[in-house]
Amino acid sequence: MELVLTEAASATLRWLHVIAGIAWIGSSFYFIHLDLSLRPRPGLPAGVKGDEWQVHGGGFYHMMKYLVAPSQLPDHLTWFKWEAYATWLSGFALLVLVYYLGADLFLIDKSVLDMTVAQAAGVAFVSLVISWLIYEGLCRSPLGKHEVALALVGYVYLVALTYAFTHVFSGRGAFNQIGAVIGTIMVANVFIIIIPNQKKSVAAMLAGKEPDPVWGQLGKQRSVHNNYLTLPVVFLMLSNHYPLFFATRFNWLIVAIVLVVGPVIRHFFNSRHAGDGSPWWTWAVAAAGIAGIVWLSAAGPRVATTGALPPTPKFAQVAEIISSRCSMCHASEPVWAGIAAAPMGVRLDSDEQIEVHAPLIDAVAVRSNFMPPGNVTEMTGDERLALKSWIAAGAPAK
Repeated sequence: MELVLTEAASATLRWLHVIAGIAWIGSSFYFIHLDLSLRPRPGLPAGVKGDEWQVHGGGFYHMMKYLVAPSQLPDHLTWFKWEAYATWLSGFALLVLVYYLGADLFLIDKSVLDMTVAQAAGVAFVSLVISWLIYEGLCRSPLGKHEVALALVGYVYLVALTYAFTHVFSGRGAFNQIGAVIGTIMVANVFIIIIPNQKKSVAAMLAGKEPDPVWGQLGKQRSVHNNYLTLPVVFLMLSNHYPLFFATRFNWLIVAIVLVVGPVIRHFFNSRHAGDGSPWWTWAVAAAGIAGIVWLSAAGPRVATTGALPPTPKFAQVAEIISSRCSMCHASEPVWAGIAAAPMGVRLDSDEQIEVHAPLIDAVAVRSNFMPPGNVTEMTGDERLALKSWIAAGAPAK
């Protein structure tokens, strides 16, 4: 029953996380588009930056933005905050349930660093807090007034942190953790800066005072940061399905490229929305970045199997390796504690199933070190070389 409840909780949290994320990203992209497309014109109310006419669902909308606040507040205000909060709360709960409590399978790789579950979860959680404190300190320092310099320093920090994570956690855990760090920074921007500053403006208006323009400027700065970080976070959260990204030798460089490609793509759309032309060069950069990721993903596993390929092993030897290292989970009746059914429905407990799944074995155990997860069954380099030789020979069944 405990396993059933855990699976149900994981599925429910993942569903909620995706729904909340869609709502948050959608509203964020919409308001960035709206803000950049506003145009000044004669006749607008005092304090209005510009307006925009839009059509949707058979109706017309007239949108205006006040630089600080209107002279008189409306009776009702819609606050866009719960999407962000729900995204982080569901994501953090999922992080704890899957990666922290299940650290021995998904966060720890003993060939990288031998840690206990408590140690791995503790390091991961502390990194979220420290990274946010560093980011907040940078934004509040004199560097925060220079957006390009701030972006470069932030980029170097995230790449260095990713490199560190790949030498502490499993590849999958490292990618997920750097995504969690960025997501935490983004939600903290909403919770600590954007919404509180908006509330300060409302309180000042109700008290008959003029809101401080700095409150809006700080909120806008953090909103722009969130906008450019969104696409990298989405990639990192989806990457756990692609071991050739996270479980290969240059996984940290793949993240470094993603942290460039995502903002470059956003720059194209932001420029279009603002009427600043169409910087088509951004797509060339994005294409080159994707090509670089593909090339790096083919560089081989994180822990490279060295030496010349041995002679093609007999199928019986391959089956023995799979049986001793994989079949305790990937079977009709798994014997590994906490595994009720073969993960992803992949069974490797018969010769026929091994033959069918040869390409998958190549991807997760030869070209990458994804399987066994965290190398919990201690598959050796020689065994991976044997599988590599078998795959190179066309995965013969005899």
